Amino acid sequence: MTPVRRRDLVVLAAGLALAAWLLVRSWYGELPSLDWWLPAPLAVLAVAEGLAARTLRGRLADQRAARAGRPPQAGEVRLVEPLLVARLAVLAQASAYVGAVFAGIWGGVLAHVWPAAADGVQAAGGDTVTAVIGVVCSIGLVAAALWLESVCRIPPDEDGPAPGVSA
Repeated sequence: MTPVRRRDLVVLAAGLALAAWLLVRSWYGELPSLDWWLPAPLAVLAVAEGLAARTLRGRLADQRAARAGRPPQAGEVRLVEPLLVARLAVLAQASAYVGAVFAGIWGGVLAHVWPAAADGVQAAGGDTVTAVIGVVCSIGLVAAALWLESVCRIPPDEDGPAPGVSA
């Protein structure tokens, strides 16, 4: 598995921001109002992945300390299943792309409603708040997903590769 490239996330978000801006610009009057709680699932997922990254990082650090003969910080060492780490890595990669998609969509909405709100369109004021919350939650999801992905990486060997073994 290769790590998620940040460039791919940025290109995805920028492309969808442009597409969303064009669509919202064309049909803004026909869209229902955007409620502030619409981006809430992104925030919940971001918090869950952040907690998973913190917990997994601690458990892996305790497991590495126990292997090195040092006492772990938390007392008892709970082993981490390799399949769990693989599943979390896949979840993190998928969530990074989902966060980039929604960051682009909410960014495109924000690019249209912010100037409209500044011009005095009353409906655009509430939609601007929702779009800002959406962008922040989406970026938070991307950040939590990238952190979880980095925690799932296998650290390099301190000794280096074994002699006679090629990668």
